[in-house]
Formats: sequence, C-alpha cells, structure tokens
Amino acid sequence: MGLRSHHLSLGLLLLFLLPAECLGAEGRLALKLFRDLFANYTSALRPVADTDQTLNVTLEVTLSQIIDMDERNQVLTLYLWIRQEWTDAYLRWDPNAYGGLDAIRIPSSLVWRPDIVLYNKADAQPPGSASTNVVLRHDGAVRWDAPAITRSSCRVDVAAFPFDAQHCGLTFGSWTHGGHQLDVRPRGAAASLADFVENVEWRVLGMPARRRVLTYGCCSEPYPDVTFTLLLRRRAAAYVCNLLLPCVLISLLAPLAFHLPADSGEKVSLGVTVLLALTVFQLLLAESMPPAESVPLIGKYYMATMTMVTFSTALTILIMNLHYGGPSARPVPAWARALLLGHLARGLCVRERGEPCGQSRPPELSPSPQSPEGGAGPPAGPCHEPRCLCRQEALLHHVATIANTFHSHRAAQRCHEDWKRLARVMDRFFLGIFFSMALVMSLLVLVQAL
Repeated sequence: MGLRSHHLSLGLLLLFLLPAECLGAEGRLALKLFRDLFANYTSALRPVADTDQTLNVTLEVTLSQIIDMDERNQVLTLYLWIRQEWTDAYLRWDPNAYGGLDAIRIPSSLVWRPDIVLYNKADAQPPGSASTNVVLRHDGAVRWDAPAITRSSCRVDVAAFPFDAQHCGLTFGSWTHGGHQLDVRPRGAAASLADFVENVEWRVLGMPARRRVLTYGCCSEPYPDVTFTLLLRRRAAAYVCNLLLPCVLISLLAPLAFHLPADSGEKVSLGVTVLLALTVFQLLLAESMPPAESVPLIGKYYMATMTMVTFSTALTILIMNLHYGGPSARPVPAWARALLLGHLARGLCVRERGEPCGQSRPPELSPSPQSPEGGAGPPAGPCHEPRCLCRQEALLHHVATIANTFHSHRAAQRCHEDWKRLARVMDRFFLGIFFSMALVMSLLVLVQAL
C-alpha cells in the first residue's frame, strides 16, 4: 500500500506539472478540468454543501462466484462486484466550458469515498478499498466499481443434509457515519446474478436485498445498513451416489439374513458384516459434517439403519437357537403350535416338502411308551421246551422294547422338526417386517431428493 500510494502521488505530481502542449485538444481540456476541480479539493471531508445534509449512497452488488463454503468453520467466501454511487457537491462543472466533456475517470483515492464495510466479515485482514478508478460526471455523480473477495460468517444448518438449503447474509453499512450523515440504500430489490459462474455444489436461488435501520448501544443515532441474503440449495447428486445409495443397498441387504438357511452358518456373519459397513460410512459422514446440535437427516437414517441391523442380528441369533434346539428340547407349546405353526405358517406359506401351500401339517401327539400286554415280564426260571409259551412272551417283550425306543426317537425327532419349522416361520415373518422397514425408511429419505 505504501509503494502504491507513492506511485500514485508521483503520477499526480507529473500530471500537474505536465505541459499542456504535450497533450491533444481533448487531453488539454481534461487536464484543465482536473486542475480546476482538485485545486482546492480535499478527500478528507464529507462532500456536502451543508453539514446537516444527509449524503445518500446507493449500493449495488453483483455476485460473480462462490469460492468456498466452509461448513465446519461456517465461513462463506464470495467474489463480488460492488458498485457505490453518490453525489459529490464539490466536483461539478459545466460541460460547455470544457468542450462538451461530461465525464472523466480518475483514481478513487483522489475523491472522498464512503466507509462502507462488511459488518459480518470473518477475515483477520483489515478492511481495505480496491484501488480502482471512479467515474465522475459533470453533475457531481460519482460511480465507484470495485471487485472484492469477501469472507463472511454464515450460520450453516445441516439438519436436512444433503438436501439442505442455506441462507447467508452479507450486511454492508458505514462504519463511522450515522444515518443523519450517510444513508445507504440498495439499488433494486436483489443483487445481480447476470455474471454468476455456476457452482458445482451449490445452486443459487436468489440474493434479495433488505434495508434496515438499527440503533446500537454505543451510539444514540441510527445506523442504516443493507443486507443481501444469499439463498443456496445444495446439489445433492454427489452425496446421494456416494453416501446415500450404498447405505440404502446395504440396508436392503441386511434383512436377507433371515432368508439364509440356518445350516449355512452365515446368518450372523452377514448381519455383522453389514453393521461394520454402515459404521465405515458413518465415520466418513462424520468427517465431512461440522459439529452441530442437530443431527443431519442422513445421519438419522444411518443410525436408524444400524439399529435395525443390530436388532435383526439379535433376532437371528435367537432364531438359530430355536433351530438348533436338539433332541433334549421340550415340545412346542400348544399356543405356539396353534398360532405360529398353524395360522402364521399358512399365511406365510411355510410348508414341508410336498405339502401344498396354505395347508399345515396337523399336530401330532407324542406317543407314550407302551408296555407289553398283560404287563408280565419274562418268566422266571429256565424252560427247556422249544415251543414253550414263555419263549414267545419274551420275544414279544423285546419287540415291544424296540418299538418303544423307535417311537421315543421318532417323537424327539418330530419335536426337533417342529422347532426347525417354527424357526423357518419366524425367519419368514421377520424377513417381511425388516425388509418393509428398510424399504420405507429408504423411500422417505430418497423422496427428499425429488
């Protein structure tokens, strides 16, 4: 800044000392006008004829580019074109006296400039003015166009991430002049978006302007300001493809653990694998999200899906316990046999091989051990007759013992088959329940993208 001011002062000195003969006719008129205007002019005082008069400044903002939106630090970086217009009472001339010259362009440091700054600035650098030229018209109207890269604070609400919309305000106002000395007003109802360069992550919905007059605790006079509110909506396509769709597919895969045969040995492994995959995606999401009180929508979906997978894995373990009950298991209770193996099995079409759908096997009662007729045991004492009746009774007793053993084994096997069938019924039931839950949750999240 010091070197630039030195060069500018040197240029002005040369301009004052430059002989008029070295310039053309138009250049000589411009030089004469410049010397006449700035002979007794000072840029340190507010350019009004009456000190009690309010100087009106018109502010116009053109949004050129969104450089960065730092959600973690809640800082918005923009590239703006800022135009300020006001009337300088000491910079007026008659165009006829200067060959019809009605406008000149001079360095902005030569004239008085309003100290309009960005109130919600989030930059450590002190506010500075761009060293661009101003356009000075014969009636005293001054137009100052200057580019600016602004870093402003913006409260980012990620509750609906990645389908969120943000409202970021940029408040401009005078830093030292009150409303009785300088009044700032916007030109038009909104900032211009004619030269805006499209952003890959954010879609700009508009940038309306609003003028406010506030009274601060430090000062008694009012201070007007102009707030441009940038309306943004996130482009969610990349987040849907990279974060949401994998979670949706994994959540639809998790209920299929109920469809795996229990003898495969992979039912619990599938649930644990799905839970680990969801945990990895949850960690990736947490790294890109700023710390906030509200949980993002996609974070809620991840937690709901992880909870569902956890419950499905726990139920899978209980169902496998029913399946592998073993011969020592007690018979299926009567209410479970009637409700689950009867009505629910027919509704879910769980049947044995060769059994038509909609019909269930009638419950069989476990046969009670039978004893040989008469209850008499083998005759005591030897018998030497080959066709003696006692030998036939002994044979019948052994046959009855073998039959009772077979019936007991058959009853235990039938009890084990009943528990296996009950496990299949529970698998089919929870498959429908959890698959419906995963589908409904996924549709509720994906419908936000439409």
